[in-house]
Amino acid sequence: MKDLSELRVEIDEIDRKIVSLFEERLSLADQVAEYKIAAGRPVLDRGREQEKLGALSQLAKDEFSQKGIQELFSQIMAISRKRQYQLMAKQAGISDTDFTVVKELKKTDVKIVYQGVEGAYSQMAMEAFFGKDPDSFHVETWRDAMESIRKGLADYAVLPIENSSAGIVSENYDLLAEYDHYIVGEQTIRIDHALLGLPGTRLSDITCVYSHPQALMQCVDFLNEHKDWEQIAMKNTAMSPQKVAKDKQKNQAAIANPATAKLYGLKILQESINYSSENSTRFLIVSGQKISKEGAGKISICFEIPHESGSLYQILSHFIYNGLNMNKIESRPIKDKSFEYRFFVDFEGNLAHANVQNALKGVKEEALGLRILGNY
Repeated sequence: MKDLSELRVEIDEIDRKIVSLFEERLSLADQVAEYKIAAGRPVLDRGREQEKLGALSQLAKDEFSQKGIQELFSQIMAISRKRQYQLMAKQAGISDTDFTVVKELKKTDVKIVYQGVEGAYSQMAMEAFFGKDPDSFHVETWRDAMESIRKGLADYAVLPIENSSAGIVSENYDLLAEYDHYIVGEQTIRIDHALLGLPGTRLSDITCVYSHPQALMQCVDFLNEHKDWEQIAMKNTAMSPQKVAKDKQKNQAAIANPATAKLYGLKILQESINYSSENSTRFLIVSGQKISKEGAGKISICFEIPHESGSLYQILSHFIYNGLNMNKIESRPIKDKSFEYRFFVDFEGNLAHANVQNALKGVKEEALGLRILGNY
């Protein structure tokens, strides 16, 4: 039996040969890319790749080697495609990055819409981003806000997208995919929930509490101490104190921003009832214009992929290969397609950067659909 040092010498020699052959193969990929660019042919040919993998695996001696050969050459082919995408992106760029770059977003003489009523957290996010007392109006639903942009009634909409405690606002992910609008900014604000009731109300009087479902989730520890209370969902946190004030029933309470107590003439029954003191919500600033601010460093996209093994990995590998840091990935079911999903990815970068263009070229070629939601 050979000793370990001898075996390592032989492995090193084989590895050198593999590296040499890999580079030789990659140089041929450059020539393939040149041909496909000239002929206008796509880089990915799934049928050809599957046929090739099947033929290569048959050269192996046993089942373990067959699976290993398939995995190895799947990676080699993927790297080859990435090289071809680089060359194609360098020559022609990609067609879906025609954003107008602006030095600053226009924040004056604009109309802004938010969902809810006066005192909503969306209003707070709007004022944090645009400044105090902007020209704004509120609507009943998030869809109404997107419709306001589509109809030209508003220049911007403010939409909550995720909370640090309760997670994503799934409906707004779906709306981003549905509407031809673009993310132009974001604003994170701290969330502080209080229990509000009519003047003279005591905790022992309460039988039901109103708030947005996410606010109820964010106060789950407090509400678990009052399991006899009925929890009733509202479309917006600020709508709950508005209802309590309107109904004038001492058995009702609302979970909302404590500032709304003064706004609606209510009493703060208990402060800071959300279970996390670091609770915050990220809001998106959405526009009907395809614009991005100069020096923007974050990109949001959504895409669909083939419903087959390894397809998500292959898509995400384009970000890894091009050195791009992903901040977030979420999935949402696709309407009328059972157990098929649309993926949303946030990653660091600017659409003008070569590595971003390379990655997006690969995603566009291999996904069933790609949409750039914004660079902000």
